[in-house]
Amino acid sequence: MAEPSSEPKVLYLIDGHAQFFRAYHAIRPGTMSSPVTREPTNMVFGFVGTLLKLLREHRPHYLAVVIDASGDKETFRSTIYPEYKAHRPEPPDDFRPQVARCLQVLQEMDIPIIAEEGVEADDVIATIARRAERGEFNNVKVRIISRDKDLTQLVSDRVELFDIHKDEVVTPESVFGVPGVTPAMVPDVLALMGDAVDNVPGVPGVGPKTAGQLIVQYGSLDNLLDHLDEIKGKRRENLEQSRDLVRLSRRLVGLKEDCEAPFSLDAARFDPAAIDLPRVQATFRELGFNRHQDDLAAIVNGQGGASGDKPGAAAAGGAAEPRAAGSSRSSPASSAAAVEEPEHARPPEAGGLFGYSLFADAAKPGAAIIDDHPALAAAARGDYRCLRTAADVSSFVEDVRRTGFVSFDTETDGLSPISANLCGVSLSIAPGTGVYIPVRSPEQGTHLAAAAALDLLRPVLEDPAIAKIGHNMKFDLNVLRTHGVRVRGVAFDTMVASYVIDATRSSHGMDALALAFLRYAPIPITRLIGSGKAQSTFDRAPLPLAAAYAAEDADITLRLRGVFDPMIDAMHLRDLFRDVEMPLVEVLAELEFNGIRVDPVELDRQRDALNGRIADLRRRIIDASPFPFNPDSPRQLAEVLFNRPDQEPPGLGLKVLKRGKTGPSTDVEVLEKLAADPAIDSPVPSLIVEHRQLTKLVNTYLVALKDAINPRTGRVHASFHQTVAATGRLASSDPNLQNIPIRTDVGREIRRAFVADPGGALITADYSQIELRILAHLSGDPGLIDAFRRDMDIHTAVAAEVYRVPPDQVTPAQRSSAKMINFGIVYGITPFGLARRLGGQVTNEEAAAIIADYKHRFSRINEFLDACVHAAERRGYVETILKRRRAIPQVLSRHPQEKALGERMAINSVVQGSAADLIKVAMITLHRELPGAFPRARMLLQIHDELVFEAPRPDAEPLRSFVVDRMEHAMNLVVPLKVGSAIGTSWIDAK
Repeated sequence: MAEPSSEPKVLYLIDGHAQFFRAYHAIRPGTMSSPVTREPTNMVFGFVGTLLKLLREHRPHYLAVVIDASGDKETFRSTIYPEYKAHRPEPPDDFRPQVARCLQVLQEMDIPIIAEEGVEADDVIATIARRAERGEFNNVKVRIISRDKDLTQLVSDRVELFDIHKDEVVTPESVFGVPGVTPAMVPDVLALMGDAVDNVPGVPGVGPKTAGQLIVQYGSLDNLLDHLDEIKGKRRENLEQSRDLVRLSRRLVGLKEDCEAPFSLDAARFDPAAIDLPRVQATFRELGFNRHQDDLAAIVNGQGGASGDKPGAAAAGGAAEPRAAGSSRSSPASSAAAVEEPEHARPPEAGGLFGYSLFADAAKPGAAIIDDHPALAAAARGDYRCLRTAADVSSFVEDVRRTGFVSFDTETDGLSPISANLCGVSLSIAPGTGVYIPVRSPEQGTHLAAAAALDLLRPVLEDPAIAKIGHNMKFDLNVLRTHGVRVRGVAFDTMVASYVIDATRSSHGMDALALAFLRYAPIPITRLIGSGKAQSTFDRAPLPLAAAYAAEDADITLRLRGVFDPMIDAMHLRDLFRDVEMPLVEVLAELEFNGIRVDPVELDRQRDALNGRIADLRRRIIDASPFPFNPDSPRQLAEVLFNRPDQEPPGLGLKVLKRGKTGPSTDVEVLEKLAADPAIDSPVPSLIVEHRQLTKLVNTYLVALKDAINPRTGRVHASFHQTVAATGRLASSDPNLQNIPIRTDVGREIRRAFVADPGGALITADYSQIELRILAHLSGDPGLIDAFRRDMDIHTAVAAEVYRVPPDQVTPAQRSSAKMINFGIVYGITPFGLARRLGGQVTNEEAAAIIADYKHRFSRINEFLDACVHAAERRGYVETILKRRRAIPQVLSRHPQEKALGERMAINSVVQGSAADLIKVAMITLHRELPGAFPRARMLLQIHDELVFEAPRPDAEPLRSFVVDRMEHAMNLVVPLKVGSAIGTSWIDAK
């Protein structure tokens, strides 16, 4: 028998600029700086963290970094297509200096940096990869550190594309989401889909999935173009028109494999012991990277983890299989968002988040593994146990009682806490440990049933004296409430804590936070249930793996609490977190559990009526058009509107107002301008506007709302999110009830379908002009304060001041302009914006004069707005009335547009965020007092500045008075708060 060949050594090629950009955006710019030089360091910190992860976990035999040639924008691609990358924006001002620092670190660590003029880094990587493939390097395979889709064309049995941040091998199938896409097909797929970032033209309407399916079906781009007669409709037309451009794009996306960049395998040989440790550590000290000093020392001294070239090698021994591509635990409002932060993306030792320094080290997971399941051989995780018997659960319950706190999480077979089945509960009382109590699994009968397990857990879960810690707790509260357990003692939600600390963070999901603050990559949910069409449910996952996943959740949550809790104190956010955001978790859980009754018969009635109107509109549109066409087709509509009458097909010959990528724009702004133009006598633009409005109402609201009705409760249980909007405002989804139309009569009619239970009534209470009242309070402007205290029509009062006329002589036009300024001032309204909002009644110059007069007459408001901007410039953040912080790094930008955006954000975040603070306090007050005062009443919805309640009809009037009183006294402002209210059997009647 032949002896097996020796395992090949691995050459790691780092796609330099891709990693630079990733690191730059993973850690928010402006949050890190050197304690010595004060230079920005967020990108350097992230890139070095990734580099050390590679050295520590993979111990490469060979290593090199490939970058684009410095300052060289001219490549062979721009020669054949001058528009290539022509519109790429310049990198931020603080990007290039940090690139230089990254290159300095690489040079000090004796890691080769390779570049060649006239080509791109991808071409150099391709050349080296092909040399390895041809056997020029004896028994060496290549692993490219990148997720760049262009590089998937290089994948072979000796070339891998590897995402080091997720420990997963990247394949063409995982990138394009289409089975059967081979590396050889990648250039053809890329050519079809194009690339807006690099300005590579593609075929209109063809995205990654469609492109992949076409190439898999026809085998190649050339064969596809030879068989266009088999393609139907618009797609064929687009392909035919793009034939030449697609062939050009194929040349642009293909990689050059014969570059001349000098590369020597011997020069790329990596030896940790050869690193000049004192020199590199001195650079790290200068940059403020104290933790990186220790990590590098461990690597140099041979303590960096398992040796060899296997991805994810674990401390417990054995090679970790790369993680499967797919989503992981994430924020509820963005469940598809991928974790895009390096493991070291934690607040820095100096110049950190909002000036705060975090020195806490990550907790180290224990070495014990819950079971021998092969999928768990990937890493040594915590000391996790699966509790199957009543005795084991009872024993752990006693441990919880002694501890006085517990981190917990629920696992379910669905995403709706109201309808999903409970699969199990996980708990942790010490970092690095956790238990899972299954109640629904493939091993049914070997563990407790749900009722028995919950009976044992109920005493501690319902005990308010035992502090509960969780992540996105309102989900778990409602899962358990649906199964008969009312959790008490809600104390710390790590998702909410992350949001309070930094509301601008891209993700507050558990996986993102674990990577950023614990340097820990949790088990992805796709490991348990798969993804796509093959996705299963949690109750079918192998119990050992499910137990590890679930117990890890509770463990990580407890460890994150240990990181965030001192940060909240250090940043003086304890009052906001304890008194507002944490109580709000239970309020929102209550709203989601209550839901609101929706009448499906009324939805059907409105849908049928609108469908009849839509059909009539289509007939009228076609009758008024030069030729029959599909009103839903933007291209055909553009031909009808903008083609000249003598063209084929003939059109109305209207003036093109705006162009998109594929021709004249027919967006709503263009159509509304055409419809309002008195010189246009054709009814088509106005009919199309109405057609689109009605079509959207049917598809987006009437159909979607009916689908959202829970068949068991007859109610819609929307999700409310407190960790999404950076200003502090709440958001909703599934469905988004905050977008229910209100500006048109037909849109308002949708609210007729939201009804009270039989014998009940809906009560609405809406803050009046809350942001203007907040503005008056914060600015202290005497004119605005006086108008509110005298309960004047605020827009008339402001118009009287601006135009210097008595209030009773203010014209409707003057009041309208004052109203536009009042509502636009906190958004940085411009003369152009005011003139446009007033429908062209005034010129830009006249609008500028109106704004100037406003700022003169209400000078304290102008001073306050300037103070908001100056605070953001001085501290890097602004604060609301309750000291909620929002970072505004844009105000320091050298780019005028970005700086102007930052200034508007600084003002808006204070005013709108303070209004959000107010309604949150009102909701918390009502949530606490309602059960005692009106035990049969329920709070149902929060829609911007409005709250909706339900109560038996006899309680409706006294409840309205009660709610108005509590809302008007939620905060003590220098101006009175005013709340409008109404009662009705449906939402539209209660307006």
